[in-house]
Amino acid sequence: MKSRRSFVKSLGLLGVGSLFLSSCKKLGLLRPKRFKGKVVVIGGGAAGVYATYLFKQQGIDVTLLEASDTIGGRLGKLLGFADYPIDLGAQWMHGRSSIVGEIVANGNVQVTIDDTEYSYWFQNQMLTSLPKDISIFEGEDLPDVSFAQYATDKGFSSDYQPIVESLAGDYGADANDLSVKMMNLEELNWSSGDGDYKFKETYFDTIISNFGNQIASLVKTQSIVNKIDYTQDQVTVSCANGQVYTADKVLITVPITVLQSADIQFNPILPISKTIAFSKIGMGPGMKVFLKFTSKFFADNIYGGSVCAAYFNDDIGKVTNDFVLIAFVMGDQAASLSALPNDTAIVSALMAELDLMYNGLATSNFVDAFVQDYSKKPFIRGAYSYSKIGIEETSRTTASQSIDNKLFFAGEAMNLNGHHQTVHGAIETGFREFSNIMELS
Repeated sequence: MKSRRSFVKSLGLLGVGSLFLSSCKKLGLLRPKRFKGKVVVIGGGAAGVYATYLFKQQGIDVTLLEASDTIGGRLGKLLGFADYPIDLGAQWMHGRSSIVGEIVANGNVQVTIDDTEYSYWFQNQMLTSLPKDISIFEGEDLPDVSFAQYATDKGFSSDYQPIVESLAGDYGADANDLSVKMMNLEELNWSSGDGDYKFKETYFDTIISNFGNQIASLVKTQSIVNKIDYTQDQVTVSCANGQVYTADKVLITVPITVLQSADIQFNPILPISKTIAFSKIGMGPGMKVFLKFTSKFFADNIYGGSVCAAYFNDDIGKVTNDFVLIAFVMGDQAASLSALPNDTAIVSALMAELDLMYNGLATSNFVDAFVQDYSKKPFIRGAYSYSKIGIEETSRTTASQSIDNKLFFAGEAMNLNGHHQTVHGAIETGFREFSNIMELS
């Protein structure tokens, strides 16, 4: 999620995340505790981990069920590839007015602003600026059309299509799918501030060390939830391994792709309004390929590739002697690479493009590669949520509404503050539903 604010004017408002954390600090003073029952949290990404941490802090009987073998969700860490830990998933903190921002401000967490310049591969040349200003996807009363269609309507030739793909890719979408209208409306709510920051260590470590480690005893990994029955006073949660859990409240934090599937059977079935709302939220293929080289022959940020629309230098904010370039692949480009027979073929396709850009220097400097394909992660299946053409302004609200005061929904796709697609946005929803369950709001 690189540079989401790079071509949209930042509002620079006070972050609601700061208010959330301030509220959290005061929770211990709230008496009496209104809810004293049992909670099951489904999904061990940022939202689920943070909510579980808050429930534990309040002495609530809580269990976290995670389908994979570790918590973190779309956060992850790779050791041994470079001389510093690699963020396999989310790696930029967007703005500082958030819960994560307060952790950084108050803790021993070092970040560096990533304000590196952009280069553009355009008409077989590497440029530092484009012939025409492409910052067209902002303003009022924009139509509900795709980024690709809007660029065409504005008179941009097909030469600009890879650039448009890179801009849509920042939002986790293919340029043919992302709504210009809704992207702008959602940007109006953005309040975590400007700037993209890289962690000296990893985003994964920041979340796990502050919240995840404290709830380790409450986590049940390899617990694939396949049925939720909420017909009785208590909710019954069944897993593929035969384990059954009962709770007064269930907080569901799985990715929107899982909610859109039939992997979890609900009894009774979810309201049709809710499943329709789920379907209007997009989440497309996403992939990060880490390419290690013997020298830095590449620009810090490259927009415009036809194989991969965006490449980013990974060493910003790191203490390293290595040179790692990230191929940040989204949408149809990610789907095309993911369909190749193996990782070797994926790397070869990217190397051919970089060799074209840099006259063979990619091959002559190549050391190693690592492919992280989130499309093939069975409990994730994509990058992060975006607003498709045809989505309604109320879709995320409907998707996030609780059912019968028993089922609650969190996760980045359920964020209503314009912070979906971000870790801090996921965490905000974890707090929101914790507050709803505790009847504090």
